[in-house]
Amino acid sequence: MRTPASPGQVLAIVCAGIVLANLDLFIVNVALPNIASDLGNTNLGDLSWILNGYAIVYAALLALCGRLAERYPRNLSFLVGITLFTVASAACALANSIESLVAFRLLQAAGAALLTPTSLGLILATFPAERRGGAVRTWAAIGGFAAALGPLVGGLLVTISWRWIFLVNLPIGLLALVVGAVKLPRIPGHAAPVPSYWAAALITIGISALTFGIVKLNDWGWSSYGVSLSFAAAAATLALFVAHCLRSDTPFIDPALFQIRDFTRATLTMAPFSTAFGGFLLSLVLWQEGVWHWPAEKIGLAIAPGPFMVPVTSLLLAGPMIARFGAASVAAVGLSVFAAGVIVWAVMAGPQADLAFAVLCVIPSGVGVGLTLPTLMGLGTSALPASSLATGSGVINMIRQIGFAVGVAIFVAIVSSSTGAEPPLAAFRLAWWVMAAITMLGLIPLVLMSQRRRTITAVEPRRST
Repeated sequence: MRTPASPGQVLAIVCAGIVLANLDLFIVNVALPNIASDLGNTNLGDLSWILNGYAIVYAALLALCGRLAERYPRNLSFLVGITLFTVASAACALANSIESLVAFRLLQAAGAALLTPTSLGLILATFPAERRGGAVRTWAAIGGFAAALGPLVGGLLVTISWRWIFLVNLPIGLLALVVGAVKLPRIPGHAAPVPSYWAAALITIGISALTFGIVKLNDWGWSSYGVSLSFAAAAATLALFVAHCLRSDTPFIDPALFQIRDFTRATLTMAPFSTAFGGFLLSLVLWQEGVWHWPAEKIGLAIAPGPFMVPVTSLLLAGPMIARFGAASVAAVGLSVFAAGVIVWAVMAGPQADLAFAVLCVIPSGVGVGLTLPTLMGLGTSALPASSLATGSGVINMIRQIGFAVGVAIFVAIVSSSTGAEPPLAAFRLAWWVMAAITMLGLIPLVLMSQRRRTITAVEPRRST
């Protein structure tokens, strides 16, 4: 007779899935030169879509997949996402052109977008209310650790072949699939209204156009027709999407969710933090590769202490601090520590390679991520009613992924503006100061929104009559 998994086992299974989804956010960065050499295409515009295509589709589909997942058993939706991601990873490893690799990366992103909200939905449906916050922080800490660990894993694997950065997903995915099929409890969906595919198309097109315009801003310029058209399309489609949510009897994303103070506060804080995190992590790779001329494996090892601080900080420090000071205060401390870590690089990094500096000065950023990311995820999702767990978590994660893409675009635009043969130290320093300032913007919603303790009430989505 089948014995369903305990809450702790459910957490372990779904964390395997979230490792896959987050690891692939940054694992490809250090492998791009090897991919370009092997596939015979060194055009940076083409290569950028290996990264940006994944980020765009992941962000755009998170809300749709979260909305659809509410209608079906969470365990089955999670297993379908794992299967799609694993198969797409195998296809990426076999790709023989940049175009085919980009196409398979889009399939990877679709699988990641499906398994991310359903994994969180399984956690929230399995754990008792008093333990949900800690479970979500663990889930987010492991996801953040996997994302930040991408450059290390990528740097080590490309010494064998760049194809191993995708093949490494296969054993993890297969193990999660087999164990999940046997052990995950059946968490049924509920009779939620069928989501509007028109609204889904609007938000997908809007997010894609916005991200595309930001990505191409540096190549085409503010005054180009392509960038202007992209931003105009994003503004128009997202405005139509908001109008749908406000007027529809069965909105794609229920505006009532944003009446939950903690959900709104976490979402508004997540946006600037993720923007700074995405840009800063890429900056370390580009600085150490382009200015210090380090090989990929040395870059990964130098960055490693930062990612390792994420779960340590989250699991050992964040919980007791939240119990004593509250989640908002802990998130504020995390933002401040992360910003301080970025400022250290802006003030002290120089053109002369320094391994000790690189290793020691990623630790503050890792501590900041460990205090901020899991705390915000726990703050926002633990406040959600059961009927909107998948949708709400999808919205928060969508904001997080959009932030990553925006941060990368801002950083690249600043650094690429540097001219001359000397290392672009001034441009990097400006970018780091900008990322620190963006991080501190996250304090605004934490401070301005009421700090009074609030009794959370369930907000059910509106139903059609």
